[in-house]
Amino acid sequence: MKLNLGAGYDQKVGWVNHDISELPGIDVIHDLNIVPWPWISGTVNEIKALDLLEHLDDFIKSMEEIYRITAPGALIQIRVPYMGSWSFFSDPTHKRSFHETTFMHFDPSSKYCIDRSYYTKARFSIEEIGFICAPFRPYFTLPGVGRVKVRRRASKLLLGFVNCFLIKNLIQDLEIVLKRV
Repeated sequence: MKLNLGAGYDQKVGWVNHDISELPGIDVIHDLNIVPWPWISGTVNEIKALDLLEHLDDFIKSMEEIYRITAPGALIQIRVPYMGSWSFFSDPTHKRSFHETTFMHFDPSSKYCIDRSYYTKARFSIEEIGFICAPFRPYFTLPGVGRVKVRRRASKLLLGFVNCFLIKNLIQDLEIVLKRV
């Protein structure tokens, strides 16, 4: 099964589309703050959780539910607002923002997970982390310049440093691909 969590109007053909709101085309209506989620353990092979996790009350519990419902080897595509970005602060329903190291607490090969293994039993390998930049937004857009995806390691290190210490709001979102261990 392929599961599109928090689909809203971005529904996918061939996927089970979920949302908290009763919208046309939504297959499963459920508040993900209520656990357990309504899917059987180990039955999901792929998840899209785009612009979703920042709305939930308990991030760790949500990751544990993703772990529970996915089969080993399942891929999970996530997009969340970057720490301190305008996209985090602009939506009054956002409860948290994220840093590229946040998801390392779930990756058993990461020092973050090794040192804090007691946080959770949910384990995912990080397949990819990318920054989404939208220069000068929300104030104006440059012609021909939309959202820019940054995936190369050296570029991410430099951009992350500049965003953290010199120029805020260069990074709008994180895109992460996890694989259930």
